[in-house]
Amino acid sequence: MRPLQHLPRTVRGTWGALVTALATVAALLAATPMAQADTTVCEQFGSAVVQGRYVVQNNRWGTDEPQCVTATDTGFRLTRADGSVPTNGAPKSYPSLFNGCHYTNCSPGTNLPAQLSGISSAPSSISYGYVGDAVYNASYDIWLDPTPRTDGVNRTEIMIWFNTVGPIQPIGTQVGTASVGGRTWQVWSGSNGSNDVLSFVAPSAIGSWSFDVMDFVRQAVARGLAQSSWYLTSVQAGFEPWQNGTGLTVNSFSSTVNTGGGEGGPGDATTCEVSYTTNVWQGGFTANVTVANTGSAPVDGWRLALTLPAGQHITNAWNASVSPSSGSVTASGLTHSASIAPGGSQTFGFQGTYSGTFAAPGGFSLNGTACTRT
Repeated sequence: MRPLQHLPRTVRGTWGALVTALATVAALLAATPMAQADTTVCEQFGSAVVQGRYVVQNNRWGTDEPQCVTATDTGFRLTRADGSVPTNGAPKSYPSLFNGCHYTNCSPGTNLPAQLSGISSAPSSISYGYVGDAVYNASYDIWLDPTPRTDGVNRTEIMIWFNTVGPIQPIGTQVGTASVGGRTWQVWSGSNGSNDVLSFVAPSAIGSWSFDVMDFVRQAVARGLAQSSWYLTSVQAGFEPWQNGTGLTVNSFSSTVNTGGGEGGPGDATTCEVSYTTNVWQGGFTANVTVANTGSAPVDGWRLALTLPAGQHITNAWNASVSPSSGSVTASGLTHSASIAPGGSQTFGFQGTYSGTFAAPGGFSLNGTACTRT
């Protein structure tokens, strides 16, 4: 080939432009992520990595029938789900994907396990694809344990049922309703013999949602099923099929756990005290609540969780946003009162009605941390 400087000027110009164009194309190709080829996994507990940070798991544990999941660029689909099991028992499997650790299998780059007191938020989002010729739930599994374990069964399991198809129900019994993340849920509580299970069931199907996992974790703490010193070990999302299930899809999934935020880091955990005083008359009452930050770090975006005794309903509130009006209630600061400085406090109140014998809430928790009562 002749050296470029020995070619005629017009040819040199054309050749130079071609070289420049090829270099530009090469740079663009290098900067553009290549699509991941779909990977099908049929091994009982086989797994694959998607998005470079989440693990897709086949997790077929309740049946000997074949099951396969296909990992995609952003999620997975259930490509084979043979057979069925009785709907009054456990499901066939839990094909899912997760951030964190599950039986020593940890997702790439995860910062889980993480102590609850050191987590400021845990945003997650999901988009589901459903089918009609199966019995299943579409659900999150959130696992908590007193220790930062990466293997075996954790102490408490939180399930969020986005969709329910067929005659199935969560473990335990329904213990009421709750407003979490701006939605109303049926709340179920029980044990499967290995761990406690707290389930939140949507009254109608949710196809996609973005939310903070810690809103549900705080519910578990407020109900005495976890403590702020415990650890979040994994955030999982997928399906529990009882019958069939081929075609169920997680279109997309994300999970992030933010640590060291304003709610206190691992070495600077939130501690708090609550004063609860009431004025009670026949059928009605007012409550004045003072929540004090006895820790060494500010509590930003404070949320005080309490459970009103049965028969009590809030009719109005002041100096805080309080919802729902009964059952498991969360009070949160307004724009001008959203932070509690170390050694400081915030006071709010509400008026309500009651039936039967009046009683005060049994306990309080501030951003997931149980408070002492003064």
